[in-house]
Amino acid sequence: MTSSEQTALAADAVERFAERVGTSRHGRADGASARVAVVCAKFNGAITARLLEGVLGGLAACGVDARTVTVAWVPGAFEIPLAAQRVIASRPVDAVVALGAVIRGDTAHFDFVAGQCASGLQRVALDTGVPVVFGVLTTDTLAQALERCRDDESNKGYEAAITALEMVDLLGPVAPAED
Repeated sequence: MTSSEQTALAADAVERFAERVGTSRHGRADGASARVAVVCAKFNGAITARLLEGVLGGLAACGVDARTVTVAWVPGAFEIPLAAQRVIASRPVDAVVALGAVIRGDTAHFDFVAGQCASGLQRVALDTGVPVVFGVLTTDTLAQALERCRDDESNKGYEAAITALEMVDLLGPVAPAED
């Protein structure tokens, strides 16, 4: 995910660096066999629903079968890490995309919710070895949040889906559960 054209990796950068080292590997967004879970907050739901549309569009564009996608709805961003952990424990998923929208207000609530959500999701990823993609918007204003969930490929949900698939390809899918 990039925030601007100025910070984007050049199209040929990976190949240029690969020529200079012994091994260079990066994930590709090929979702033909990927099983992806999405944990989506209902708080600021007009924003998160647009992010979810972006995720589903990104997964579809990469060949993910919609029947292999699980969506779990939680009350708010603070609840996302626990739900992500439980989803990973309860079914074989190759990646989780976490969606929420925490918009700064007049109190310190923003700092606590956004920070704990981020650190909780990182802990889930590190503890389980399953990629957990942070698709939680943390913005100062509603206008900034709306800008990040437009109906195009700049939608941060769409970008999160691509990131999830690249990580699945890089790290390998989760082995299917044995019966």
